[in-house]
Amino acid sequence: MKAIVDCNSFYCSCERVFRPALANKPVVVLSNNDGCIISISDEAKKIGVGMTAPYFKARPLIEKYNVATFSSNYNLYGDLSMRVMDTLKAIVGKENVEVYSVDEAFLDLDHIPGNELQSLAEDIRDTVKQWTGVKVSVGIAPTKVLAKVANRISKKNKAFYKDVLVIDTEEKIIDALQRTPIGDVWGIGYQYAVKLSGAFAINTAFDLYNQKEDWAERNLGGVVGVRLLKELHGETAIVMKDELVQKKMIATTRMFGSPVKDIADIKEAISTYTSRAAEKLRRQHSAARVISVFVVPKEQSNGGRFRHGPSISTFTTLPAATSFTNELIKPAVKLVDHIFEEGRVYKKAGVMLSGIVPDGSIQSNLFMPETKNSGRFLMDMIDNVNFSMRDDMIKFAASGTDKNWKMRQEYHSPRYTTRWDELFEVS
Repeated sequence: MKAIVDCNSFYCSCERVFRPALANKPVVVLSNNDGCIISISDEAKKIGVGMTAPYFKARPLIEKYNVATFSSNYNLYGDLSMRVMDTLKAIVGKENVEVYSVDEAFLDLDHIPGNELQSLAEDIRDTVKQWTGVKVSVGIAPTKVLAKVANRISKKNKAFYKDVLVIDTEEKIIDALQRTPIGDVWGIGYQYAVKLSGAFAINTAFDLYNQKEDWAERNLGGVVGVRLLKELHGETAIVMKDELVQKKMIATTRMFGSPVKDIADIKEAISTYTSRAAEKLRRQHSAARVISVFVVPKEQSNGGRFRHGPSISTFTTLPAATSFTNELIKPAVKLVDHIFEEGRVYKKAGVMLSGIVPDGSIQSNLFMPETKNSGRFLMDMIDNVNFSMRDDMIKFAASGTDKNWKMRQEYHSPRYTTRWDELFEVS
């Protein structure tokens, strides 16, 4: 049996952990730059606040009902996510947990007797809430896809299921599939849902369940479709995956707080993002051979409505793989000269590092002074200082000081668990 543990309105739940007064009250969390709504509580849904809606459009409704509004606080969310995942590992064993996203994890429960699944699910729900303050929903079924179906149903009817649903018999599986719209099946995107409904009259998960494997291979993406169909029939086709320890690509991207026209500001932003990406690279003891830089211009349509233009990017291959911030900033800044166009207004920029290799495989240069070959020690010291003191206590001059382009976050809550000067106080 497999389980999916899903944090309920995760970002909103994180904000509520340190603001108990917000329990049962409408809460929303905004995206980078306070642009769109990316997390909403059940109470906010009931008054009509839409997910992914632009904040400026939803603002009248939010102000009318006094909805608590927060800018994204990824330091807090990341730390609480780690605590939730560590709690799950403590309950069922590290080897049985697959972290799927910041707010979801699959559990392998094949070692748990069937008559204990319901009590285990309830224990997971209660323990995570007690240890972390975050509410979760638990769905258990023979496969990952069916577990997602169970989880969705438990969240849709919290009052009845109490955030827990186990579907462990053929009858329960059929009932759950009949109640699940085809667009809510894990692995069925919007386009496929429209196609299945319009061309084949497949409107529910049960309708898809009744199809043959050769039909799924022809009409549902080949092998991927066959796997999905097998999962709906309770046959494991999507296996548990080991935790990804080392990333094959590292990216840092941000929206600007206000439109940027000056190349100097673009270069400062790219230098800052490169520094952040280099820190991530060193954290996994790796080095990169390729660095890519991109910018996104802001364009205006004939109707007067603004939209994002196509991403403009370029890249370069480095002479040797490196994780040194200074050796990555220099080529990154040069790449800006190739993609920047005078007179255009830019809304976003980013840096991507690829061609990643273990830094232990990089050989020192016999023809360079020893001080050059010991650059990693300098990088480690900078990382340690910045980690302990925070807020880029030590940074390269190319990153600038004013940062007028910095992301707008007008409703940012304290980083309660990762900053000494912002720790939650109990009086």
